[in-house]
Amino acid sequence: MKKIYLDYNASTPLAPEVVEVMQPLLNDYYGNPSALHWAGKPVKAVLHKARKQVAELLNCSFGEIIFTSGGSEANNLALKGSYIKNLHKGNHIITTKIEHPAIINPCKFLEKIGAVVTYVGVDQYGRVSPEEIEKAITKDTILITIMHSNNETGTLQPIQEIGSIANRHGITFHTDASQSIGKVPVNVNELKVDMLTIAGHKLYAPKGIGALFVRKGVELEPLIHGAGHEHGLRAGTENTLLAVGLGAACEIARTQLDNNKQKDLTNYFWKQLKDELGDQVVLNGHPQERLPNTLNVSFVRKIGQELLDTIPQLAASTGSACHAGSIELSPVLKEMKVPEEVGMGAIRFSLGRYTTKDEIDSVLKAFKEILKP
Repeated sequence: MKKIYLDYNASTPLAPEVVEVMQPLLNDYYGNPSALHWAGKPVKAVLHKARKQVAELLNCSFGEIIFTSGGSEANNLALKGSYIKNLHKGNHIITTKIEHPAIINPCKFLEKIGAVVTYVGVDQYGRVSPEEIEKAITKDTILITIMHSNNETGTLQPIQEIGSIANRHGITFHTDASQSIGKVPVNVNELKVDMLTIAGHKLYAPKGIGALFVRKGVELEPLIHGAGHEHGLRAGTENTLLAVGLGAACEIARTQLDNNKQKDLTNYFWKQLKDELGDQVVLNGHPQERLPNTLNVSFVRKIGQELLDTIPQLAASTGSACHAGSIELSPVLKEMKVPEEVGMGAIRFSLGRYTTKDEIDSVLKAFKEILKP
């Protein structure tokens, strides 16, 4: 079997169109975008275009986009920046037990300096209840942060309903949409969010670039202090090369959201596995409300990593890439109350723009071989 990549939720290859747009900036456009002379003005122009492309994907103003070094920095800016700036209002944060470490760990840090964090549980499908979020609100609640979709199971959260609750209570609402951007429509106004995180390398853009949508009027304390770059929220000369790559990737995503290829291939993959293996294979996550490219399945009474080790040509994951190499039950699956004999066999297959049916058929054939009696 040839090498097959089914780990697009961990990272995506650069889109050829993104490489093409970035190429001129390796030789030209070397001026500082803040400079007012001939070398700086064209750099400022391409940076402005990139910011506008990101904003158009989210349906927001270009002035509400802050470029960061990636999703983790964007999450840290959202959480730490909001907490520090609004400490005079309260110290309570609400999140879920299944967030990515880029949310959980900043919350743990903030707890060390006085924050009170409520970690709300999820149901068997990995979805949080909006009612439980509302019950957790106190007079000191200043921030709610809930991921848009889970990186392991692909389960989509009821962000719009939670946004309505947050708005009604006057609480700032953030969502980490790193996994969702480019896979499902993400409109910050429809979702009723005040801040939203993007990670470039999940979107066929380079690693090392991301963005945070910050709605006009939301106040944050910068993580990095210095000059007034990024509307005063992220000091440091902008990484124009990578920002242009992210902008191009967002432009592509905006025009390809109606493509059902990944959803059809994922459904085909699951149907073939279920037809062949029956009760030996179990779907983890919501059967409908999940990302169209993500298939997290458990091979009952097997160990997922051991199965993958027998197919070295296949790149897939036993959970989040951040947990790669661990054979312990995923914290996400634990919170979903997945039995250990089921959860230990979990493998996340995440398809992408370049996945083909022939590749899926090759993977199906390989699994049939290693699982046959």
